[in-house]
Amino acid sequence: MANKLGSTVIRVCVGSSNPVKVNAARQAFSQAFPNHIIHCEEMHSPSGVAEQPMSEAETRLGAQNRARYCFENHASHQDMNFFVAMEGGVDEFEEGAATFAYVAILNSEGHLMTGRSANLPLPNKVYQRLLSNDELGDVMDELFNTDNIRQKGGAIGLFTNHAATRESVYTEALVLALAPALHPEHYI
Repeated sequence: MANKLGSTVIRVCVGSSNPVKVNAARQAFSQAFPNHIIHCEEMHSPSGVAEQPMSEAETRLGAQNRARYCFENHASHQDMNFFVAMEGGVDEFEEGAATFAYVAILNSEGHLMTGRSANLPLPNKVYQRLLSNDELGDVMDELFNTDNIRQKGGAIGLFTNHAATRESVYTEALVLALAPALHPEHYI
């Protein structure tokens, strides 16, 4: 897949300056398009949802809003191949509270691809703090005596002893969401 200029560079606008999200996008696109050079550009993009989304619907909307914002507001829109955003959220399921992420990808034509990560179960004491309007990163920093874990391994890294991390979960969700871009003939 060459971009409009015929080069082997894929340009990705990432709706965040968080290094975890930017690295996840770079990793995902490098895995999905191994014969291309991946250039990621950060862009602040508002989610339009709460700082700590507390439902699947709100989390999905936050990711989609961020990706659409990048698509609509990037200064050199025509030079970008993809516009990507990730949003972490929390919800209560039959099995209990969990954190997860939604990812949204818009291609240069504006086709939206959305994906979701797996769930990480949350202890009830953590979930209760979130219901009281605390953010997961802040609660985890306090619980594990870390600093700014949201820009590192996240709750996922802490609760899995780093067998998985926030970045690895975002990367996997992005790779899966890219399936329609990899095989458009099957997603018509």
